[in-house]
Amino acid sequence: MLSVLIWAPIIASVIIGFWPNNAIQPNRLRLVSLTFSGLILLWNLFILLKFDLTTPGMQFQEYLPWNETLGLSYQLGVDGLSILMLILNSLLTWIAIYSSSKDTERPRLFYSMILLVSGGVAGAFLAENLLLFFLFYELELIPFYLLISIWGGEKRAYAGIKFLIYTAVSGALILATFLGMVWLTGSTSFAFDAVSTQTLSAGMQLLLLAGIILGFGIKIPLVPFHTWLPDAYVEASAPIAILLGGVLAKLGTYGLLRFGMGMFPNAWSIVAPTLAIWGAISAIYGAVIAIAQKDIKRMVAYSSIGHMGYVLLASAASNALALVGAVSQMFSHGIILAILFHLVGVVEAKAGTRELDKLNGLMSPIRGIPLISALLVLSGMASAGIPGLTGFIAEFIVFQGSFSIFPIPTILCVVASGLTAVYFVILLNRTCFGKLDNDLAYYPKVLWSEKMPALILAALIIFLGVQPTWLVRWSETTTTAMVATIPPAEKTVNSQVALK
Repeated sequence: MLSVLIWAPIIASVIIGFWPNNAIQPNRLRLVSLTFSGLILLWNLFILLKFDLTTPGMQFQEYLPWNETLGLSYQLGVDGLSILMLILNSLLTWIAIYSSSKDTERPRLFYSMILLVSGGVAGAFLAENLLLFFLFYELELIPFYLLISIWGGEKRAYAGIKFLIYTAVSGALILATFLGMVWLTGSTSFAFDAVSTQTLSAGMQLLLLAGIILGFGIKIPLVPFHTWLPDAYVEASAPIAILLGGVLAKLGTYGLLRFGMGMFPNAWSIVAPTLAIWGAISAIYGAVIAIAQKDIKRMVAYSSIGHMGYVLLASAASNALALVGAVSQMFSHGIILAILFHLVGVVEAKAGTRELDKLNGLMSPIRGIPLISALLVLSGMASAGIPGLTGFIAEFIVFQGSFSIFPIPTILCVVASGLTAVYFVILLNRTCFGKLDNDLAYYPKVLWSEKMPALILAALIIFLGVQPTWLVRWSETTTTAMVATIPPAEKTVNSQVALK
């Protein structure tokens, strides 16, 4: 069941990429790609319906020996930590293809790269072998580089190279750590279950955990490893920005939980206070810098840094409630960021600019784009954590679960959440309201095909906001089992004293 999620998009990518030039019209390639991604999304939903909420471990497992000399096996599984990420990946892949222009240049390469990214990301979320995870983790590197550097903005080459260098360093750190884990533990296999780091000294566990945190911290990204993000997000086209922010960043937070907390529980409890402070710094920094931006897309990009800081805070708290909040925040952030990037792309296409100082009156019912403006207001409210929307429930669970463990970092993140409302009020006040510039006359009409992705995501944001059980139920059993491996607070203090 799980292999379909990986190999169906990869095979579709190969078919589309090597399809003869004259065999199918370029505008039909979008429809073919959309069909493939839609079927994969339906298969993901089928697996979701079959998912057993009472089982904390891996489900639908697949195993095939590959290269036993290297300790590499084709081993897949899905649990409460990865099931929502798989749904997010397939949903946003479909949204990205649907929202792409029908006149996209070099469509065969464009759609094949998107589908290749989808297969690689799914493989990373499903892998139960360290080397297999690394292979899928790196599979998306070149496709994303091409998607940014070919179909991006004016500085796309610079943004693509910067993305490539940072993510390559991330992969190198993770591979070195994985090799160190297997070598130091004496394991003959890279399978998750075979690599037990509990026999290592506290100092060695901390060293390996540092490699995990730095490697995945670049991918999230956390301050100060974030400088690739604004350039990549801003220069990428709207559909690719959706995948970058909505899917790629989640590989970083997923990796921290799966490999950092999951494989180094004792060391994780020691560094947790530092991680909580780091998350609060990232949240405050992202919000403050976002306030200063004049480019809407860059503002949304910096907001992503702040919101991923909440996930790090919850991961550091390491109790059942906080971890449920972390997974919920990952999913909520993905769909909220996706709708924001899509709406910004529509605004830019119709108004010809993303600059706050040049936009006003978009809410005008006669000459503006009122529905897009209304959806932009809804998205801003969701990102700011307004009750009744999915952003609120995710952030509320994070803060409630983290406050008893790390009160000061949690308060700082609550302040950052308040600052989120500030920069979105600035954005909405300047773009949606006020008088429409008479020189602009009428904005071009927004087609229903352009509205549809935002309407689907908006419906999901509202539904999960008023029915949060559908968001949190999938990860509760798995995260509760993970928490059981983390030493309690008093043991953490003793461990820190012993380490000193």
